[in-house]
Amino acid sequence: VNALVGSIGIEPTYHAIKSKKNIALANKETLVAAGSVIMEEVKKNNIALMPIDSEHSAIFQCLNGENINEVEKITLTCSGGPFRNYSKEQLKNVSKEDALKHPTWNMGNKITIDSATLMNKGFEVIEAHWLYNIPYEKIKIVIHPQSIIHSLIEFHDKSVIAQLGLPDMKTPIQYALSYPKRFVNNSKSLNLSQIKNLEFKEPDFEMFPCLKYAYDAGKIGGTLPAVMNAANEVAVHAFLENKIRFLDIAQLIRKIMDGHKLIKNPDLNQILQTDKKTKEEAKRMIEEELTVKN
Repeated sequence: VNALVGSIGIEPTYHAIKSKKNIALANKETLVAAGSVIMEEVKKNNIALMPIDSEHSAIFQCLNGENINEVEKITLTCSGGPFRNYSKEQLKNVSKEDALKHPTWNMGNKITIDSATLMNKGFEVIEAHWLYNIPYEKIKIVIHPQSIIHSLIEFHDKSVIAQLGLPDMKTPIQYALSYPKRFVNNSKSLNLSQIKNLEFKEPDFEMFPCLKYAYDAGKIGGTLPAVMNAANEVAVHAFLENKIRFLDIAQLIRKIMDGHKLIKNPDLNQILQTDKKTKEEAKRMIEEELTVKN
């Protein structure tokens, strides 16, 4: 099980796969930054890579027994985070305390901030691409505040299969560890009559540009996703330390991505070196900005 936070999770996953260990993966950055290298090793070593994310667990369950070539599109659901109804003006002054108040999930600080910027959902788009070999054009996002439907698959015949459940990580974690069996657990049962309403709306890529950056990085590929991830790690850390504002997170990521010289087909060492250099550059930019302000 890899539940580390950040790019520090890449090397342990890689070496575990090389040692022919089956992986239950909760570390998003492994596939975001190094998806091409990791999935090549998964195939080479013939191991199982099971997702722990609720959305990817949902996709896995919906695809079970289905032909991946008959998939029309995958839709990842997204709670929208604590700021889904905010205006751009309101986002200028949000605090870390505001950002850490996730409406439906109880998670660690870093992933909670990623959920507030929607970068977390962008990471999941890249993960879905690598896990299920699905082109980015077929991976969609829908805002679903109740977090009851965890993901949906539409097939060529327009049938749609969804996986539902209360927002509780016990089930996807357990399923990753017990598959192909389903063990009994003490999670609460879903009661739709109590839920009453399920809402859906399109994501706002202008309000939450990190989502667009993830699509862009994924489509361009190479070392760009690693750069985006590294810049995000540093920016989120700086925000949690009150060094930068919420909207500065996306601005820093964009600057770093725009200045990157792409390596098209990187090996693991090049990805790790890119991660290190990008973090150094992002920290330097933040410190320079703080010096100017002071």
